[in-house]
Amino acid sequence: MNRPASRVLPRSLHRAREELRYFLTALGYFTRVPIPAWVGHAPEQLNAATRYFPLVGVGVGACVAALTASSGHLWPPGVAIALGMAASLLLTGAFHEDGLADSVDAFGGGMTRERTLDIMHDSRIGTFGAAALILALLLKWATLASVQARYGWAGFGVVTIGAHAASRAAAISLMRTLDYVRAQGKAKPVAQRLGAGSLLFGVLCSVPWLFWPDWRAGLTAVAVLILLRSGLVRYFDRRLGGYTGDCLGFAQQLAELSIYLTVCAWI
Repeated sequence: MNRPASRVLPRSLHRAREELRYFLTALGYFTRVPIPAWVGHAPEQLNAATRYFPLVGVGVGACVAALTASSGHLWPPGVAIALGMAASLLLTGAFHEDGLADSVDAFGGGMTRERTLDIMHDSRIGTFGAAALILALLLKWATLASVQARYGWAGFGVVTIGAHAASRAAAISLMRTLDYVRAQGKAKPVAQRLGAGSLLFGVLCSVPWLFWPDWRAGLTAVAVLILLRSGLVRYFDRRLGGYTGDCLGFAQQLAELSIYLTVCAWI
């Protein structure tokens, strides 16, 4: 027997409000964008919000692309791209870059699992981490400059959105396979096994952006991401027996760079 529409509509609105709450939770957790107080940040919200991580990447990539293209009307492309990169760091609070630096320091300096986790937990940046961060930023600038020179600002924008979104999908995909290794930590509230439906939603939000302006580069980028994910799963499992929040940031940065490098290889 069908329920009256008057009873179905409030339930639908309630579900829509909850999904909006999860999205805003993800936005507030993964960026510096202020969110309304009613959203809250309960642990169960953070876990449910994980599937929106790639969609947040779409938003971050779109903001960065728009600001960079706008700056390109005032300054040379190289300067505009550098300003766009700075905006990305401010928008996300260098959240993922911090994971990259901490992970490289830990994996480079830790000989045992315990020592690796101790170094990763240290807020100070070491030689390995600083070198990795500088190299990553230089590679991003150089590859994005090549993309802009080949495809113009429109192509640059799509590649930027695709890289920000798909790299985040690659990062959360690790949560489908591995366990969080710390008893406590900043990623603990989101560190539950990711469901297949949530992962599929993240992939659908992100991967289609990769197929323009060159579908061949997009297919190659997807293949590279799959190989990168496989390698990271094996490496994290061997070194740590799972992952940490810094590992997710490390994976996101490597995935983003791999997309830029793959697109450039087709230019």
